[in-house]
Amino acid sequence: MSCSITRWWVAVAWIDRILNEGSRRVEEVEVFYGEGTAISADLKRRNVNLAIRSDECGLGIRTIDKGRIGSSTTHDPKRWRECLDAAIASGRLATPQQWGGLPRQSEFMNETLCYDPTLPITPQMASGLLGKMLEGASKHPADVTSGSATVSSTNETVANSNGVRYTSRHTGVSVSLEAIKGQSTGSEFAQSCYYDIDPYSVGERAAFFASQSAGGTDIQTGKYDLLLSPIAYAELLGAAFIPALSGRNVHAGRSHLASQLGEPIIDPQISIYDDPFRQKGLGSTFWDAEGMPTRRVEFVRDGTLSSFAYDLRTAYRYGKESTASAIRSGAHGGTGIGHHNFIVDGPRTAVADERVVYVHSVVGAHTANPMSGDFSVEISNAFWMEGGEFQAPIRSAMLAGNVFAMHKETGGISEEVRQIGSLVLPSIRLISQRIIGT
Repeated sequence: MSCSITRWWVAVAWIDRILNEGSRRVEEVEVFYGEGTAISADLKRRNVNLAIRSDECGLGIRTIDKGRIGSSTTHDPKRWRECLDAAIASGRLATPQQWGGLPRQSEFMNETLCYDPTLPITPQMASGLLGKMLEGASKHPADVTSGSATVSSTNETVANSNGVRYTSRHTGVSVSLEAIKGQSTGSEFAQSCYYDIDPYSVGERAAFFASQSAGGTDIQTGKYDLLLSPIAYAELLGAAFIPALSGRNVHAGRSHLASQLGEPIIDPQISIYDDPFRQKGLGSTFWDAEGMPTRRVEFVRDGTLSSFAYDLRTAYRYGKESTASAIRSGAHGGTGIGHHNFIVDGPRTAVADERVVYVHSVVGAHTANPMSGDFSVEISNAFWMEGGEFQAPIRSAMLAGNVFAMHKETGGISEEVRQIGSLVLPSIRLISQRIIGT
């Protein structure tokens, strides 16, 4: 979701017709409507392809009647009657559950969190971003293999039969580039809802990792202090730690943390929370995908597990309170439990001053066991680092460990943070982690 609030204008007033018609047939109706424009341009080696414009819209309808929840979506809002019929029909087949009602209208600050009205959604903008990445990549002896740049603008509306009428706007800019030298590859990306990214740096770093990783030395099997970049950290967090905070997984017996609420689970210097009001956060919003007013959710406070995430459906089912953690992957995806801006925080230190193994990214994080947290991944673009400077590259090796155990005692987190999708992460220094040399 996004956060530039606009008034309920005539362009979406037709949604009231859906709500009125649906309310005559079921107890409650919810409507989600999204429309947007994106301009994308790609690189094939150093050749810029023509920028492509895509315009998309989608309508999602959810109905609730006697605890039975139905849903349906369509690419064509003019077919809303068929979509409504399908949602009601699916609800008749659903198993009844505890339900306490959709939210009612609330008042919010008229503040822009993730909308840049000055961002040009033009082919020239997308192509220009590619050109700046190529310029940066030319600083190192590596071949560009591919790249992309996208600028976008979207409007999203949430409305229901209890009076909710919210509309928000969101802009986005993202770039990525991949490079190669011999058998060594490197990649980098950046994304924001404002035009405050540095495409030159993205190109330069991708080419740096490709060129400097070539001819790396072997590392002996053993235990080492590691410095995970925000990219590598995000991959491991997303594989096991974040899913364990979902209330649905907790009550379904699929969370390693289910029985540890109120107990210390990680380094007491670290806190983990969801901040939906972060300025320029990619997930910033005053309401969630169900129209619930959002709030900061403290998952882990000073190392102690404080909360799990809930949407309305899961909260009602298990007698909990919604944390306004409902998200939606576009109009054609159903609601689910997630987060808005997932932040790892704590005292900041110079984590790269002392000698450490730097890991830019990992391969195979998706194979981690989401219940136990055990993982075995290949480290990519790894270097010895000391005094904050990259030193000798390390040839391919494996990292084996446990996502939960690695947080028990850390060597601190970096002053710099980076936005990886809806995650806002530092680099994190991990003590005595097992690397398997090749």
